[in-house]
Amino acid sequence: MFPNAEINTPPLPDNNIQQHKDAEASPEISDTWRLLKLLNGYRMVIAALFVTLPLIGIESQSLGASTPELFLATSLIYLVFSIFSAISIYGCWPRFSVQAYVQVLMDILFITLLMHASGGISSGLGMLLLVSVAVGGILMSGRTAIFFAATATLMVLVEQVRAHLLNPVLGANYTLAGLLGAAFFAAAWLTHTLAERIRRSETLAAQRGVDLANMQQLTEYIIQRMQTGVLVVDPQENVRLINESARHLLGGKSENSDNFEVYQSIEQLCPALAEQWRDWRADLQLESQVFSPSQTAAMLLPRFAHMGSDAASGTLIFLEDTAALAQQAQQMKLASLGRLTASIAHEIRNPLGAISHAGQLLAESPQRNADDARFIQIIGDQTRRVNTIVENILQLSRRERSHPQDFILKDWLDEFVDEFSRSQNIDSFIFTVEINPHDLRVRIDPSQLHQILSNLCDNVLRHGTKEKVSGAPTIHLSSAIMPDSPHPFLDIIDRGPVIKADIVEHIFEPFFTTASQGTGLGLYICRELCECNQARLNYRVARNADASPDSQGTGGDGNCFRITFADPRRKQVA
Repeated sequence: MFPNAEINTPPLPDNNIQQHKDAEASPEISDTWRLLKLLNGYRMVIAALFVTLPLIGIESQSLGASTPELFLATSLIYLVFSIFSAISIYGCWPRFSVQAYVQVLMDILFITLLMHASGGISSGLGMLLLVSVAVGGILMSGRTAIFFAATATLMVLVEQVRAHLLNPVLGANYTLAGLLGAAFFAAAWLTHTLAERIRRSETLAAQRGVDLANMQQLTEYIIQRMQTGVLVVDPQENVRLINESARHLLGGKSENSDNFEVYQSIEQLCPALAEQWRDWRADLQLESQVFSPSQTAAMLLPRFAHMGSDAASGTLIFLEDTAALAQQAQQMKLASLGRLTASIAHEIRNPLGAISHAGQLLAESPQRNADDARFIQIIGDQTRRVNTIVENILQLSRRERSHPQDFILKDWLDEFVDEFSRSQNIDSFIFTVEINPHDLRVRIDPSQLHQILSNLCDNVLRHGTKEKVSGAPTIHLSSAIMPDSPHPFLDIIDRGPVIKADIVEHIFEPFFTTASQGTGLGLYICRELCECNQARLNYRVARNADASPDSQGTGGDGNCFRITFADPRRKQVA
C-alpha cells in the first residue's frame, strides 16, 4: 500500500520508459531469441543422440537402415551446425531474421537427409520436421511460415517419389506423405496464429504498462511539484512518503541529501505535527491547529485524511503555509483600510489645515507674548505630528501590490548602504555587511525591502548608541541561511539599549510608541510589508552586536530585527 522509501523528484517519464523498452527489445533477453536458443538446444540434442547411438553400439532397425554411413555423416554435420548456431546466437550475429531463416531451412534439409538414410518416410523421422516448422511459424511472419511448411512438404514428397522410383512397392506411402504435409501446413498456420495473438496481447500489455508507468511518474512529478506539503504516515507512525514542499516547510534538508533514514517516524520529523496527528486519530472531528516546526519557521496548517476505510489504514497529511493565506487577508485588510482612511483623511486634513494656518497667523501677530509663543509652538508641533500620522496611514493604505523578484542580496545591500548614507548625510562606514554565502539570493519586492530597511535604519539612527569617533551608531547587516530550514534571513543589528521585555510584544502594534514625537507606525508598516512578501519580521536580543545573534561572541547586548525571507525555490502568490 505504501512505497518503501520517499519518492525523489522524478524526471519527465519518457526517458526512463524508453530505456525500459530498449532493454526489452535487446536481443539477449528477447523472447524470440530465447525460443531460437531452445530450438538450437533441441537440434543439438537430436544430432548428438543420432551420433552417439551407433558409436555406443545401440542398434536401431530404422535409424540409418538404408545408408548407415550417410546417416552418421549427416548426424555429425548436423551436430557441428548446431554448435556453430549456438555461437552465432550467443553473439547475435548475423541478425535474428537471417539466423532463424537459415536454421529452419537447414533443419528441413538435414532431417530429410536423415530420413533418406533411414529408408524414407516409413522411418518416422519426418515427424521431427513438425517441431522446426512449428517454431518457424512462431519466429517468422505468416508468409515465411507457409514457405517453411511448403518446403518441408516438398522435401517429403521428393523423398517419397525417389523411394517409389527405386522401389515401386513403397508407393502406398503417398498417403502418409500427404498427411504429413497437411500436418506441416496446419502446424505452421496454428503456431503462427497463436504467436500473433500472444504478440498482440504482449504489445497491449506492454502499452498498458507504459501508460501506467507514465501515469505513476506523472503523479509522482505532480506531488513533488505541489506547493502544498504532502506526507503519508502508516499506522506504525512511519513516514512512508514526503514531497519536496513538505520537507522544506518542516525544515528538512534538500532532497539530494541522503537524510530520509533520519525521518523514520513522524515524531522524529516534527514532534508538533506528530502530536496533532495522534489527537486527530483519537478524535476525527478535532479541528486542526496552526503550528510552527521551529521558532523561525513558517506557521503551518495541517489537514488529515484516512487513505482507507478502516482505522488501520494510513493517513494522508496536507500542510498549508499560512503565509499565503495571511498575504491574501492582508490585501483585503489593506483594501478596506484604504477606503476608510481616504474618507478619514478628507475629513481630518481640512480642519487640520485650518488649525495649522491659524497657528501661523498667531505666530505672526505683533500682540503675542511669551506664553502665547509657547502655545503656538505646541499647536505647530502637534499639527505636524497629526499630519505625519495621516501621511503614514495613507502611505500604508495606498501601497501597491507587491511584485517579488529574485536577486542577489549583497549587491542590493551595497547599493542601499550607499544611497541611504548619502540621503542621511552620514558616513557609510557605520555599516558593516556580512553575507554568507556571498551569492545568497532572496525573493522579495526590492522597493518594499528598501522601505523596510530605511525605517529600521532610521530607528537605529534615532535610538542607537552613538560611536565616539563617527558620532553615529553602528549598524551591522548580517545575512545567511537558516541552519534548520532553507529560508534566508537578514539581521539588522545595533548597539542601542535593549528593548524591555514587557514592551517587546507590543512594538509591532500600530500607534504603539515610547517616543514623545513618534507615531508608532514604523515597525507596524515594516511587518505589514514583510507579510505582503510572505516574509517575517521578528525582534530578538543580539548578545553580540558585532556578529549574528546566533554566534557565541562576547560583545555587548544590542537589538536585532530579523527579516526571514520566503523560500526562493517556492513560487509566491502575489
